Order: sequence, then C-alpha cells, then structure tokens
Amino acid sequence: MFDWFKKKQPQTPPPSSPEILGLRLGGAFELDDLKLRLIEPDLIIEGASRTQLIKAVGEVRLDEQTRLLRYYTDDDGFIQVLTHGPTEADVSEVKLYYFYESRPIDTQSQWQHLLDHEIVKPSWELEGFQFTKVWDNIRPVAMTEKTWLENGTSSDTDQFVMIYERDLGNGLFESLLVAGEEKIYRNQAERCMAISTGIDLSPTDFKLIG
Repeated sequence: MFDWFKKKQPQTPPPSSPEILGLRLGGAFELDDLKLRLIEPDLIIEGASRTQLIKAVGEVRLDEQTRLLRYYTDDDGFIQVLTHGPTEADVSEVKLYYFYESRPIDTQSQWQHLLDHEIVKPSWELEGFQFTKVWDNIRPVAMTEKTWLENGTSSDTDQFVMIYERDLGNGLFESLLVAGEEKIYRNQAERCMAISTGIDLSPTDFKLIG
C-alpha cells in the first residue's frame, strides 16, 4: 500500500559503447583522399565515401586483454581496431572493411555445411582474385560480437570467421573476411554468410571530424 511514496531505487545506466583512437558512436571521420585514389583501382573496394558517420559500434572480446572494436558507418563499411589493452598504445592493427555480400542461410543443414566446408578453405577466389588463408585453423574461429546502436539498443551475434589476404605489391595487402553469423531473435536463429574486404589504415590515413 502507498508504494508510490517509496523512494525509487536509482537505475544503473546501460554500459556505453567502447571508444578508442577518438572513434565513437555518433562520431565521424574522413579518409585520406590521395591514398584512396592511388590504391582503389587495385582493390575490390570501390567508391568509398571520404567522409563517414559511425552508426553502430561492435566489440569482440578475444581474451581478457585482447579486443576487436568495430565502428560501423553509413557507407556499408567499418573500421576494425585490434587492441591488447585499454589505451591507444595497446592498438596493434587498424583496418577499413567494406561489406561485399551477405547471403541468408535458411536451413540447419545449409548452416552446418557452411561451418564445415565453406568458410575455411586453402584459398578463396573473389572477382578473379585469389586470396590465401591467413590462419592455420581448419575450423572457423568462433567469437561473439556485442553491438551498440544509436537508438540505445544492443544485441549479440555469434560469428564463425576466417581471414584471407592477397598481396597488392609495395607492402600492401587486401584482406578478405568470411563470417558465418548467427543471431537469436524471438527464439529464432537468423543466419547469414557475410563477406567483407579491407585494407590496413595508418594513423595518417584518416582523421576525426566529429
């Protein structure tokens, strides 16, 4: 009785999305135009917007110290940061990826075949280019990504991943990320195979503008 007079317990605010190198949810960055004009003809990536807005942030915890942070943009791409600690000095790799294709997986048998035979191969051909497997694993690497959206919601996605790459010359490589993705929504599994291609970014290849 008279419960509405009781003092309300303070609510714990939801955890905020991770930030690093100044990259953050709702922020913006600009890619170096000169570098892209020089290398884009050799890439599968094409038409990359020079100015991009960060619409979502993902985090994959690989172990207690190591994380992948992904900053998804309004240009169908994302910056991926590999870090081994909480500070900028712990960052070991920054890549720019663009989504190439996403194919829905409708049945359990298709999903199992994808995991067993399609994601991990000695090499992968895309648009006539040959990409070589980077990791020694014979099975996809399993990871879970937590993703924060601008509307304040978050979700978890299980991913089964393999990385490939091809040599562009002059010390440049193009990466190929192949992932089987599974998300449980209303007790139903939503699955797809997602393919992305990417390149390494140096600190001078992008600048923050918001």
